[in-house]
Amino acid sequence: MNNTYQNKVIELGFSSDIKYADPFNDIELSVQFSGPDNEKMLVPAYWAGKEEWRVRYSSSKIGVHHFTTVCSDKSNKSLHGRKGKVEVSVYTGENKLMKHGAVGISENGRYFEHKDKTPFFWLGDTWWMALTKRLDWPDDYMTLVKDRVRKGFSVIQIVAGLYPDMPWYDDRGRNEAGFPWDKDFDRIDPLYFDNADKKIDMLVENGLIPCIVGCWGYFLNWMGIEKMMKHWRYLAARYGAYPVIWCLAGEGSMPYHLSDQKDEDTESLRNGWTEIGRYLRTIDPYKRPVTIHPVNNSRDTITDDTILDFDMLQTGHSDRESLSNTVETIKKSYNSIPVMPVIDGEVCYEGIGEACRQEVQRLMFWASILNGAAGHTYGANGVWQLNSRKQPYGKSPHGMSWGNTPWRDAYRLPGSSHLGMSKKLLEKYKWWETEPHPEWIEPRFSGSDYFLPYSAGIKGELRIFYFPKVHWQRIVIKDIEPGIIYDAFLIDPTNCKRIDLGRVNGDMNGDWIFQEKVSITKKSEFPIYQDWLLFMTRTTDKKRGSENG
Repeated sequence: MNNTYQNKVIELGFSSDIKYADPFNDIELSVQFSGPDNEKMLVPAYWAGKEEWRVRYSSSKIGVHHFTTVCSDKSNKSLHGRKGKVEVSVYTGENKLMKHGAVGISENGRYFEHKDKTPFFWLGDTWWMALTKRLDWPDDYMTLVKDRVRKGFSVIQIVAGLYPDMPWYDDRGRNEAGFPWDKDFDRIDPLYFDNADKKIDMLVENGLIPCIVGCWGYFLNWMGIEKMMKHWRYLAARYGAYPVIWCLAGEGSMPYHLSDQKDEDTESLRNGWTEIGRYLRTIDPYKRPVTIHPVNNSRDTITDDTILDFDMLQTGHSDRESLSNTVETIKKSYNSIPVMPVIDGEVCYEGIGEACRQEVQRLMFWASILNGAAGHTYGANGVWQLNSRKQPYGKSPHGMSWGNTPWRDAYRLPGSSHLGMSKKLLEKYKWWETEPHPEWIEPRFSGSDYFLPYSAGIKGELRIFYFPKVHWQRIVIKDIEPGIIYDAFLIDPTNCKRIDLGRVNGDMNGDWIFQEKVSITKKSEFPIYQDWLLFMTRTTDKKRGSENG
């Protein structure tokens, strides 16, 4: 009997008595598991080198699970028809991913939730190249993990071996064992993934969900559909039992920088990634959420958006100039059919172009959340490519370097702390029930001015307003429900300190003149010309009176 805990991965090993000339390509092994409720799950196994095969399994179901191996070579009795049992016991620890289970999509399609229906707020960080040797194991890697856990991040976007911004077989893509495939893409190197396993496992053990990006998009045209399917089957076998999120590719429809047939490549990639997405859905028994990192949005990166579970966006790196595209792209996605969570997966890496500083990080976060995003992904220039002091990343294929800020400086940039505090602030409330309500404030942002206020909330319960900058003209909070009294308070988004404004309700028109009240009563506490938040929470204290502003 093999033993594990609820939602905890167990690995089982099998050895072949038959020696194959090319085991990775000659055979496939899967394992049929049957849970205590008799629900069956066919789990792909992976080639571990030589004659060794392994399968990884996890389940939230307590009890005895039976398994039988299924080999494509049915004559191989050492791999086909092997039987055994796994007993799953109750998990009693504090790791949220073990306690609540892997993440999926809510019933209404608007946000992420754990298997036990606990809402999950996506605050991602971008470590595209963290599985390479550019980030030393274990000390440097653990430094970054601990920092992101402390700040409140919940997702790490990480590429599984086939990287952006470099040609294939570039030395920058090595890890301690070499490359993930041989140079001609004939077969996987299991040793590469043995090293990657340690880093993926460390994320999960520290409560961080790996968003595993299979490769950068243009690798599909280099490898072809059949090899890419093998790549994704291998990833599903290695990591599907973990509480991961799948990202089919990075910039999925973008041709390689030096391609001389970009239009043809784009169309080929859109069709190809759609086929790979359908294939992944057939081989992943855990049904982990699927997306694709885009040039603009996931829906337009493939030809059938039903293969997606959520829409990931990329909306620009042009500092404040990226705000309009960010807002409009999120609004379009939020209002599209089929309904799915929307995440800006790449926008304005902090420090890129010697711009996009912490105030821009806050701007993109709050403008996204208050327009319906289910979370947000941060990135720091220097961290995504893992610059070191002695070895900056260097030039991209297009000839330009994105910057030499060392990761040890970049991970300390203040924007990561500000977004971590913002997530923790939202988690005090039912953030998953909030909806955009631009009509709740006047003036408000529009196509003519994206730096006017944003608003969202829960009718009759919670209102959240974001002011990209202080506007000293008349600001009116609109449509306050009759008979409802709110506690109003300002939040400084740089430190989340609170300035109470007292009780408020609407006048006969449902209006509250916010700016007059702040100017008269709190001006001494509100001197900083920056972005601000206003929260209004419905009061439950019947004894205290209300005050109309």
